[in-house]
Amino acid sequence: MPEPQEAPHGAWVSPITAARIVEGSIGLGQIAIDGDDTYWIELRPAEKGRTAIVRRDAAGEIADVIAPEFSARTRAHEYGGGAFAVDNGTVWFCNDSDQRIYVRESGGKPQALTPEGPYRFADLIVDRAHSRLVAVREDHTPPAENEKHEPANELVAVGFHGTVEVLASGADFYAAPRLSPDGGRLAWIQWNHPNMPWDGTELMIVGLDGTGGVVDPGRVAGGADESIFQPEFAPTGELYFASDRSGWWNLYRLDGEGEADAVFPLEAEFGLPHWVFGMATYGFSAAGRIVTTFGVDGVAKLAEIDVGTGALRTIPVPYIDIAGLKARPGGAVFVGAGLRAAAALVAVDLAHGRTEVLRRSTEIALDAADISIAQPMDFPTEDGLTAHAFFYPPRNAVFEGPEGALPPLIVKSHGGPTGQTSCAFSLRIQYWTSRGFAVLDVNYGGSTGFGRDYRRRLDGKWGVVDVDDCVNGAKCLVAQGLVDGARVAITGGSAGGYTTLSALAFRDAFRAGASHYGIGDLGALARDTHKFESRYLDRLVGRWPQDEAVYKARSPIEHVDGLSCPVIFFQGMDDKVVPPSQAEEMVAALKAKGIPVAYVPFEGEGHGFRQAANIKRALEGELYFYGRVFGFEPAEAIDPVEIENLD
Repeated sequence: MPEPQEAPHGAWVSPITAARIVEGSIGLGQIAIDGDDTYWIELRPAEKGRTAIVRRDAAGEIADVIAPEFSARTRAHEYGGGAFAVDNGTVWFCNDSDQRIYVRESGGKPQALTPEGPYRFADLIVDRAHSRLVAVREDHTPPAENEKHEPANELVAVGFHGTVEVLASGADFYAAPRLSPDGGRLAWIQWNHPNMPWDGTELMIVGLDGTGGVVDPGRVAGGADESIFQPEFAPTGELYFASDRSGWWNLYRLDGEGEADAVFPLEAEFGLPHWVFGMATYGFSAAGRIVTTFGVDGVAKLAEIDVGTGALRTIPVPYIDIAGLKARPGGAVFVGAGLRAAAALVAVDLAHGRTEVLRRSTEIALDAADISIAQPMDFPTEDGLTAHAFFYPPRNAVFEGPEGALPPLIVKSHGGPTGQTSCAFSLRIQYWTSRGFAVLDVNYGGSTGFGRDYRRRLDGKWGVVDVDDCVNGAKCLVAQGLVDGARVAITGGSAGGYTTLSALAFRDAFRAGASHYGIGDLGALARDTHKFESRYLDRLVGRWPQDEAVYKARSPIEHVDGLSCPVIFFQGMDDKVVPPSQAEEMVAALKAKGIPVAYVPFEGEGHGFRQAANIKRALEGELYFYGRVFGFEPAEAIDPVEIENLD
């Protein structure tokens, strides 16, 4: 192998271009098993963010299920999920453009099942015994003049001929309906403001009479301070669920007396924050056997539990991020990513641990010498505590930095903020490391994956704990001589964008920042955001408007005087979660102060970018911005971004 060429960090020629990332890449989502067939969701940036349903049959043939004019996406809770269900070859799905449920019989064309109206549906399941679907419905009927109200959420039955009957109402939110094998019982989770589903939910169960009517409703687990995740009936009829009552999301089984027994107690996470409908971490591979994925220190493992003996057997697979798991006899299907492999749809044979890739999210193949492998990093932070992150040093088989030069650092703050980052291979991280950047991906206090106590570090301290942890992680790397302390940037999207802007406004650790649809005004967020998150800040910040002073103290827009470094903003103009006004007010304030600032709006994009051209522009625009700020010339030609106030 020839000696590496010397080039400034940031200016290395990379095998990963923004065009390559988006042109051949897809997002893999919801999975369903129907006999010998496997169905899944594909988000296709090259088709302007369309969401397709795809089937792989027993012979291995892969084909789209719905025509290009349809997109299987629900806007319920704005984040969606659980957009389709399948049974005996018939597919029901929520269509993005009108939010109606459509049905496609095997080999036929989709037909509208629900009428036009102000409704959104999600979490569809099939109730064959009563010739209907059970689903969550969100009612967006406009309020009367001079009246304000939130959309109403209900659990409904949608008959195969389009009739709609309310099964449960009165709670603020519903999710995860599940039918018992005999069709005689229905379970679901529900919760109320100000809780988010990871704070406290109730597990409900009802009987169903011969006509599908609800009888004997009751709560069997959960409450205001216990989070229930993914109820599931076993083939033998027992009800299982994940609960964080021990401090960790563990699996429990409801016995005949209504008591819940832990299946396999472990300081690990068998549950997830319920951001989207249809999430799953376990299923039944056979009577008495559970196949599950669980997380330990941000790394996912696959296992099978023998319910009778209580034994857990870890199944070695080359994937450290596992999502959307669906069980089938003797096996499972999931979306998995490895340290060196991008996400793929994977089938596993549980008996032998053999895996088969059914669909890849990208066909881009990199030389091992070009891949930066995540290095787990625990570091000291405020109050004598420890925080977690993954560090990626720069890596390129052909290039190295000038002798004695240290790489610039990009600190990434994940969204949520109740969420986590993993160490799985990411083309978007490799985009930076292969150009000579170091990347620190932080699981700040408040992140999931480390137990309830770690998750609740952010209670009342959003904009403080997360910022401290990002700052201290960067300082740790600077102190170790691994990165250039004069060229440290911070970037994040949504809640991560808020952490980014807060770090720039309230600390002096960073020299540049990039906010992707981030929050600058907490008060505006509390007033204007959608129902699902409208009380999220009660726990993270304080009650609105009673604690308005705290909101102002934590809002970057109120403290622009403390911001003195260049910032770039990327914003979807159709964003209902963080409206464009959030970015535009920050941009105007920085422009007036004379701070270098850039603004890149995207028409037709919501909260997160789905279209190939916009994803490409955001990646290249951020690189161009860092090049101007840190003084290097990117190796490839990039359309310039206008940066106000930059000499």
